[in-house]
Amino acid sequence: MVIKMEHVHAALFASISEFKKNPSALLTQADGETIALLNHNKPTAYIVPAKTYEIMLEAIENIELLELAKSRFKEKNQAIRIKLEDL
Repeated sequence: MVIKMEHVHAALFASISEFKKNPSALLTQADGETIALLNHNKPTAYIVPAKTYEIMLEAIENIELLELAKSRFKEKNQAIRIKLEDL
């Protein structure tokens, strides 16, 4: 019999029941760290601090912009050379 192990991507974790009892206390105790919420000992959700979430969104946006730049760079043979003064 093979038991599937779940990865928990946070140093801190709590059951959903614990979180329901006193969410404010849990957030205070976490002191800005990400918390994994577990249901039947499996990660169900992550509580991510607002600042961390903002950083994640910015990183995703940067990755998307990089992919766009890479795709456009592949089309450089179709580009038209102009002088900056002509703009």
